[in-house]
Amino acid sequence: MPPLYIGAIMKKTVFHFCGFAAKLAVCLALLTPFSAFALGSGEKAGDSLSVLVYITGMVAGSPTYELLAQGAQEFAESHSNVTIKVYEAGFNQAEWEEQLTSLVASGEYNLVLGSNPSLPEICASVGKKFPKQKFVITDAQYSGNSQISTYLYNQYEQSLYLGYLAGLITISKMPHANAAKKIGFIAAQEYPLLNKHILPGFLAGAHLADPDITMDFRVIGNWFDANKAADLARSMMDSGVDVFASIAGGAAQGMIKIAEERGAYVVFHNTNEYKSSPGVIVGCGLMKQKKLVKEILSSVLAGKMIYGTTRVVGVQEDYLSFFANDPGYTDYIPQDIQARFGAFMASVKAGKVEYTLPPL
Repeated sequence: MPPLYIGAIMKKTVFHFCGFAAKLAVCLALLTPFSAFALGSGEKAGDSLSVLVYITGMVAGSPTYELLAQGAQEFAESHSNVTIKVYEAGFNQAEWEEQLTSLVASGEYNLVLGSNPSLPEICASVGKKFPKQKFVITDAQYSGNSQISTYLYNQYEQSLYLGYLAGLITISKMPHANAAKKIGFIAAQEYPLLNKHILPGFLAGAHLADPDITMDFRVIGNWFDANKAADLARSMMDSGVDVFASIAGGAAQGMIKIAEERGAYVVFHNTNEYKSSPGVIVGCGLMKQKKLVKEILSSVLAGKMIYGTTRVVGVQEDYLSFFANDPGYTDYIPQDIQARFGAFMASVKAGKVEYTLPPL
């Protein structure tokens, strides 16, 4: 059974789904270990570059993955010697290593590009079988492996300023703000980056607005159950939450729906989502994933990528920011809050907001 292709969504780009074909490829690779190793060297073929964009989940509904795929596709559009394949691995993490092994064994790809905090360990394991294969992972931190380079977005910092905005809103006189001084966070699942950077940063930012603010944190258990997210949001609003944030993929739509129906606010990480719910989504952080992806691919193509290292990038490095000029923000956030938040963002940019980035 051949791999299933659903067609090119942009020039030179194909979505390649997991399933029986991936498992069959693993079996064939294991039956012919010598040839698989030789093909899976990961070395450049002349001046060309073949990139596997390995999505640990699905592209749709995940801003991080959408930006990853778009950045790679746009780079390929402007470089005739670059080929991109986007592979959606699905949500079963137990299958990711097997799938990636079969893909690398094909010998098609000079580079595996991904974006997930748990992916470097999987790449390290796969890399032991194919020691010349190279991997670059964003939104992750991992060093000391000569096959892997990682870039960690300073999500503590992004959560800090989004938490500060959420704090200003919950203590404000905006129509849906109440007297409880309570913000909410809904996550698809718990993982180190969430627990050690995103959640602490969000609450710390809120405390800079008012130290009496509390946070209600709930977990869905997956990245797609919008109904469960809606149930959690109802319960959280019953307990006094009037401002939400989430890292929940497509499931976040359930939270947004309840905020629309009952009257609450949402601040969003990474992408501009104002238009999807005007007056409800009132603050959006910006992760410049496309910019970073294009810089990574340019460096790899030029043979200048340094492997074995990790780099933390944030506001000062111009990889994180905030969509402050959108009507979804300017038309719904009072001028006094905009002024306070703008001054805070300027201080973050200037490095004047002191905090300690927790270890992962």
